[in-house]
Amino acid sequence: HEVHENFEKMGLMGAAPKVDWAKMQAYKADVVSGNTKGIEFLFKKNKITWLKGWGTIPAAGQVKVGDDLHQARHIIIATGSEPASLPGVTVDEVNVVTSTGALTLPQIPATMTVIGAGVIGLELGSVYARLGTKVTVIEYLDVITPGQDAEVQKTFQKILTKQGLHFILGAAVQSVTGTTTTYKSRTDGAEGSVTADVVLLATGRKPYTAGLGLEALGVEMGPRGTIKTDAHYATNIPGLYAIGDAIAGPMLAHKAEDEGMALAEIVAGKHGHVNYAVIPGVIYTTPEVASVGATEEQLKDQGRAYKVGKFPFMGNARAKAV
Repeated sequence: HEVHENFEKMGLMGAAPKVDWAKMQAYKADVVSGNTKGIEFLFKKNKITWLKGWGTIPAAGQVKVGDDLHQARHIIIATGSEPASLPGVTVDEVNVVTSTGALTLPQIPATMTVIGAGVIGLELGSVYARLGTKVTVIEYLDVITPGQDAEVQKTFQKILTKQGLHFILGAAVQSVTGTTTTYKSRTDGAEGSVTADVVLLATGRKPYTAGLGLEALGVEMGPRGTIKTDAHYATNIPGLYAIGDAIAGPMLAHKAEDEGMALAEIVAGKHGHVNYAVIPGVIYTTPEVASVGATEEQLKDQGRAYKVGKFPFMGNARAKAV
């Protein structure tokens, strides 16, 4: 995208490169494999036994993997999340995909419909837009990136629109037939439809706890399928804890990592703690959007005094050079 859009005006001349999709996918797979193998190495280095298989929790202090039963004083559920579904939409990971299928499409589609203007939808939508796909984003609410600072939302949408993304806001998706998405306007009830090569369902994620045996165990659950925990990540079952996407809070890798470290301290008899007020979030589009702490709207709701500081990129020498 940089080569096509900016190189020439910076004096970098030459034929624009073409995308070798298979090679790009192979490179991505190689990077992912390197990262997961790195964790495998850390397991060995720290003498962590890796049991491969489907784990269930038949009783407090027990984990069953295959036919083997393991006893443990502390059990920590860190099973992460999976894409959330939508009524009237059937995912086949070929024509209608979640983020999983969107990362392994056989070719770059000419057109794509993204359902949901949250982080995942915009990140993947903008990746394909930069690769030349015509992207249409359908969002239920009247704003993109729900929960983000209002001024950031507006500016961000302008930037993405300039990059070629088309937004249909305040629209409730009714169904997806083949690759045609039908939606209804929330203001006047008018119906519309968009047909594309691929439909990406990006309506958020939900905790992945299926098959663990939590119901039979009597584990208390929270809203939207989360596992209910106290301030020390303990569930209502003695010795059973949960962290990360499986519990309440933002579904961010670094939030889960912080909770993992805090809980390791707690089970070791020390005092683990996570300061949730300062967990940063980044949307990996181009440009990236970063935030930390409360938004202006949240501070208004809390009735707190605050100051607004702004600095334009045009006044930053390095930003201009870039």
